[in-house]
Amino acid sequence: MIDVDALLRTVENAAPIDAVEAVSASLGEMISASSVTMLIADFSGRAVVRLTSTDRVAGARGHGDEQAETLPLAGTPYENVLRTQQPFLERVGTGARTIVPVTDRGDAIGLLELELPRYPTPEEIADISSAAHALAYVVIAARRHTDVFEWGQRSTPFALAAEIQRRLLPASYTCEAGQFTLAGWLEPASSVGGDTFDYTLDRHSLQVSITDAVGHQVAAALLATLLVGGLRNGRRRGLDLADQAAYANDCLSENAGAGQFVTGQLMRLDLRTGTAEVVNAGHVLPLRLRAGQVTEIPLAVDAPFGVLPGKRFRVQPLPLEPGDRVVFLTDGMQERNAATLDVAAALAASTDLHPRELVHELGAAVLHATGGDLRDDATMVCLDWYGGPPRGRVTEQGADVSRASAALPTGG
Repeated sequence: MIDVDALLRTVENAAPIDAVEAVSASLGEMISASSVTMLIADFSGRAVVRLTSTDRVAGARGHGDEQAETLPLAGTPYENVLRTQQPFLERVGTGARTIVPVTDRGDAIGLLELELPRYPTPEEIADISSAAHALAYVVIAARRHTDVFEWGQRSTPFALAAEIQRRLLPASYTCEAGQFTLAGWLEPASSVGGDTFDYTLDRHSLQVSITDAVGHQVAAALLATLLVGGLRNGRRRGLDLADQAAYANDCLSENAGAGQFVTGQLMRLDLRTGTAEVVNAGHVLPLRLRAGQVTEIPLAVDAPFGVLPGKRFRVQPLPLEPGDRVVFLTDGMQERNAATLDVAAALAASTDLHPRELVHELGAAVLHATGGDLRDDATMVCLDWYGGPPRGRVTEQGADVSRASAALPTGG
C-alpha cells in the first residue's frame, strides 16, 4: 500500500530541485520497484524528456549537473499513455514495466515509469496512479523555484522572442472543470509571430483570449506583451468584457508605435447561465462543431486593438449548447503555405478526441501542411462545453475546480 501522506512529507523535507527525485525514491521503496523515473512532456508536444542529476546518458544533452534524454513519442507506449491517460503495463520476465500519467486537471505534465519485481495487482496500479497524480502537484509546486523543469522541456533553445512569448501563455495549457474542458496550443513559426492565448476562472465565469500581434520576432513579442498585460490588468481590476477590451486597446495605442496593432478575440462564459459573449477585434472567425456539423460562428468585426484610440468594442452573444466544441484560432492556421490543411474537416473528425489531443493534432497537421516551414505562429484554443449546473467552486488559480465528470470524451 502506498502512503501518499508519507510521500508529501518527503516533498516538504526536500529542496525544490530534489523534490521529484525524493518522491520517486520514496515511492520505489514503498513498492519495492527496481527503478522509478519521471518523464516531462516536451514543449514540442512530440517528445518526453527524462531528467537525471549527474548520471550521463548516451545521447543526452546537459546543463551543469543536469542531464536530459529526449524520447520521441511517435509509436511508443509513452504516446499512448499521454493520449488515453490510461496506465500501460507489460510483463518483463517475472516482473513488470508500468507507465502511468502525471496529469492535473487534464494538463498532461508527464509520465511516471516504474520497473517492478512482480506483476502488480489492479489495486497496486490504482495506488501507483494516485501517487502519480500527487506527483503532478509536486512538479507544479517545485517548478516555481527552479528552471530545471523548464530547461528540460526545451529540446531546442529558445530565441529571445520565444522566451518573451512563453511568459505570456498560461501556466497550464489544459483545464478540466466539470462544465467544460479547455485546451490551447501554440505552434511557433521559425520567426516568432507574436501569437498568444490565455484563460482564467473566477467563481462564476471562464474568460478566454486569443491574440495575434502584427510583425515578427522581438517587436511582435513586445507588442503582444503590451496587449496581454493590458488585458490581464483590466481583468484583475474587475472590468467587464467591454471595458477590458477598451482598456487594453488604450494601453496599446498609448504605448506602441504608429501602425502597431493586435487582432484578437475575448470571450466570457457565465458558468451559472451557460451564456457566452465575445469581442472580435479584427480576428479570424471561430469554428463550432455541433451535432457533427462544423460552421463558422458569424461575428461582427471591429478594428484590431491599437488602431483607434478611445474605441469601444461591441460585445456580441456567442450561442452555446451542451455538447458544442468551439475552436478559436489565429490566421497562422490559414496561411497560404498551409492551404492544404482543412481545419473544418479536421474538427469534424475530432469527436472522439480530448481537446488536448485535438489542438496537438492540429498543430502537427499545420506543420505537415507547410513542410515544417511555418511562416506565422499557428495558435488554437478548443473549448468543449458540457453545460449543466456548476460542479464545485472555481477560482482564478483553479485550486477548487471540480474534477471532470466521467462523461468526458475519450482520452480525458
